[in-house]
Amino acid sequence: MVNDINRLATSLCGVELDNPVIPASGTFGFGYEMAEVYDIDILGSISIKGTTREARLGNPTPRIAECQSGLINSVGLQNPGIDKVISHELPLLRKCFHKPIIANISGFAIDEYAECCEKIDKEDQVAIIEVNVSCPNVHNGGMAFGTSAEAAAEVTRAVKAVTTKPVFIKLSPNVTDIVSIAKACEEAGADGITLINTLLGMRIDTMRRKPVIANKMGGFSGQAVFPVAVRMVYQVANACHIPVMGCGGVSSASDVIEMMMAGASAVQVGAESLRNPYACKEIIEALPAEMDRLHIEKLTDIIGIVK
Repeated sequence: MVNDINRLATSLCGVELDNPVIPASGTFGFGYEMAEVYDIDILGSISIKGTTREARLGNPTPRIAECQSGLINSVGLQNPGIDKVISHELPLLRKCFHKPIIANISGFAIDEYAECCEKIDKEDQVAIIEVNVSCPNVHNGGMAFGTSAEAAAEVTRAVKAVTTKPVFIKLSPNVTDIVSIAKACEEAGADGITLINTLLGMRIDTMRRKPVIANKMGGFSGQAVFPVAVRMVYQVANACHIPVMGCGGVSSASDVIEMMMAGASAVQVGAESLRNPYACKEIIEALPAEMDRLHIEKLTDIIGIVK
């Protein structure tokens, strides 16, 4: 049997990871905050908090609504802006995390995506750029870029024109045909796809007769969305020829293996880290035993094994 490090190793577009477990953007801050809780160098990589061109205070409160087997959030991309992320957040992370990171970029117009991606592309520690196309297009009536194959492809082309590093497009599940959008991104030059972002959800305070969240609706995530994420990872991995990062409801080593069998080359952990700050660490530590139970020698052997 090969040693645990080699057993867990995977790669994304030539970026080598010790293991496939990655905290999802928006659930782990900029990473260094969690270094006070445990040694974050155990992680495969980190997808840092979504970054926009300008600093954002986010949406009005309340922003969080608890649900059975999940939660709804409407944080609103609160972040200090791309320049502050580069000058302040990344150097702090570099002190405690010594592996390649994934920079998550958001925007409300094509030129904003391109500008932010061009800037972050120059940072040595950033190995992969993850582009969140679930944002509303301010020049197209507020429709999210990721709900249209044409708009998602347009963002992809704009970003690829100004970057040198692998670009993963993070797609919204709030569509009727995820495959057509993923294929459009692939044809526009995307190096990979991240699936899924949050589903749209809502909770009502029945005593107050008002929505729980100030914004009324928000992104639903957590264990309840896992089957939807597995289905979309499976569909896209079988339709496209670029790697997929699986995300959505992952909460255990078993979930990581299931997601990889569906076709994911790496797996992000989101809402579970909010419920249990040690989630990623515990999943990584549990993977070898779960692999032994399922007679898996190396994780790379099972990527997309289910047809």
